[in-house]
This record gives sequence, structure tokens and C-alpha cells, in this order.
Amino acid sequence: MTPTEKLRALSEEHSAHNYHPLPIAVSTAEGAWVTDVEGRRYLDMLAAYSAVNFGHRNPRLTEAARRQLDRVTLVSRAFDHDQFGPFVTELADLCGKDMVLPMNSGAEAVETALKTARKWGYEVRGVPADRANIITFEGNFHGRTTTIISFSTDPDARDSYGPYTPGFRTVPYGDVEALKAAMDEETVGVLVEPIQGEAGVNVPPSGFLRAVRELCTANGSLMIADEIQSGLGRTGTTFAVEHEDVVPDVYVLGKALGGGIMPVSAVVADADVLGVFKPGQHGSTFGGNPLACAIGREVVAMLRTGEYQERSRTLGAHMHERLGGLSGDLVREVRGRGLWAGVELHGKARPVSERLMGLGVLAKETHDTTLRLAPPLVIERADLDWALDQLEIALKG
Repeated sequence: MTPTEKLRALSEEHSAHNYHPLPIAVSTAEGAWVTDVEGRRYLDMLAAYSAVNFGHRNPRLTEAARRQLDRVTLVSRAFDHDQFGPFVTELADLCGKDMVLPMNSGAEAVETALKTARKWGYEVRGVPADRANIITFEGNFHGRTTTIISFSTDPDARDSYGPYTPGFRTVPYGDVEALKAAMDEETVGVLVEPIQGEAGVNVPPSGFLRAVRELCTANGSLMIADEIQSGLGRTGTTFAVEHEDVVPDVYVLGKALGGGIMPVSAVVADADVLGVFKPGQHGSTFGGNPLACAIGREVVAMLRTGEYQERSRTLGAHMHERLGGLSGDLVREVRGRGLWAGVELHGKARPVSERLMGLGVLAKETHDTTLRLAPPLVIERADLDWALDQLEIALKG
């Protein structure tokens, strides 16, 4: 057996089969490239679902982590530490909001946002106890907790996990009239992905996010933007809602906030929203730990330069131009924005991702017929072009 086969055999025997990974075992990585245990190099066109926006082992981020590793990594929220106050201040400023509630995973941040909306609805807006509802959209992916999958429309994510958590109404993505009809005086929030990633990089109709903002304002509901995948530079702006000049009441952030080093997430909102929490009412032992805050501060500082947003805009326009030129016999549709694309195929996407791997490019399928592309924002244009050349070869079989 090869080293890869030995490692995969261990995974097959001793790990739950909740993923279907490509047959590769990565041992090292740098920038937009990874190397497997047998020394083969691959161009990463997935970036850990946007968690590696700034590239593998980005020198600024790894140095920030090393400095903090030599000082203190965890004290829990029982004590303050010297990275916490600066982190929440700098992240709040990046978002144009007052307050930050740090967590770890994206799902934890979404759960926190849901709890925030309900608590705000009862204590600020005056919704009767246990009557609050939150509106979500078909095709959503916000995580895998029991509450979150309760409003999923993906059978793989939802089936066999009931009974399900009540209090959610799900309407078609992009349908303003359906959203309007679903809202009432007990709607405390609307949870929306500005672009649906897991569903296949679905971009809503122009004006949809503005309409969500206007309906939430008119109804007195919170607009909650899940920017876990779409935010922090991925679409060519700091946040994807900026493409429609929209400011949500609540940002939900994760993935790239941890710099590809560790899970870091956060809910960001103004004081009249996040101020509903009092000591003991919500928390996380690791949320806002010193190491996470040090990394998160460096991520915020890097985004302040605008360099990564500009790279995503420029290289993303080039990528979409090239993808748009692919033959209609090979590709049904291309969706996306910035350095993010869902390539909808006429047939199954898994064989294409496997052929791409054989050609030295790593990408992954979603929902059978869509190939997702989301390279690190540090990718060089020549490397991007090479990857797109390999995609054309892989599509032809």
C-alpha cells in the first residue's frame, strides 16, 4: 500500500463516514498550494470553504499565532486578557457596529445569532413568550446543530434527526413576496446568506438583499446576514451585502476570521441588540480565547488594507470571464461573485473533481451537479489560469 492508501485505510476503519473526501492525504501547504504525503503538489481551489482566504500558513497570521503561543492561549472568559478588548473593538469597527460576541465554529455563531434574535424579540420588542419566529430560506446552510438543521431543506443534513426545533418559517430564496407574506408581528429576525454557498454558490436576484433590509426595517425585525463563507473578502468586498449597499442588524462571521489556523467566529451587532445578554446567560469556554483573538486581530488588520478585496474583485472578474467562455456542451451555468463560483454541470460533478485531482487541482462537488471553486485570495493569476486550463481538460473527460 502507498502512504496515502495506508492513511486512508485508517480513516475508513476508525472515523465516522460523515464525509466523502477526495483520495488525497495532505502533509504540507503554503499559499495556494498543498503537498501530499508522497510529495505531489496540488493547487487548492477550495480554500477549506473560504476558511483559508489568506492562503495556507500566511506569514502574518502564523507569526501572530506564534507570538501568542509563547504568551498565553486560554484563560476562559472567567478572566479578561490583553487580546480580548482590542479584538472586539477592532472587529466591531470593521463591521461598523458596537459590540462583538466571540464564539468558535460557524454553527456556534449562528446559534448565538438565533438566541440573540429571540431574546431581543422578547425583551426589547415585546413579543409574547415562546411566540417568536425567525424566517429562513430554502437551500440554506447555516451549520449542523439540531436547531439549525430543523430549518434545512437539504435531506442529507436534516433527515433522521427529529424531532425538530420549532419557531422557523422557510420561504424560497430570492422571493421577496414570499418573505413579505411570511412576516408578522412575531417575526423577530430574517436569517439570510447573501450568497448561498453549500447550495451551489447561488446569487440572489438583484435587489433582493435591499428588499430584505427594507422589509425587516418596516416590520421591526432583525436582518441577520450569515457572512461565514461570503464575508471577509471572498466576493470582492469585505462583506457580500455591500454589493447592494445593505447594512444588516447582525453579522455572523467565521471561517476566514480564524486565518485557516483555528476556528474563530463571532456575532457582531449594535448595543441595543447584543446588549440583551447579561452574565451567565450565554457563553463559551474557548470563545474569545487569547490565541483566537490574536489571529482575529491580524485578520482584521489585513482586511483594512483592501488588498484582499481588490485581489478578489480583479482575479474574480478574470475567473468568471474565463468560466463564462466554457462550452455550453460542458457547462450548464456559472454562478458566483469575486473569487467564488459554482459551475453547474450537465452531469455528475464528482468525476470531474476526481479528474481535476489527477491533474493537480483540488476542488469539490456539492449537490451532485455543481463544482465549487473558491481559491485562496492570494492565488497568482498564472496559477489561476493554469487551474482553469485543467478544469477545461477535466470537463472534457
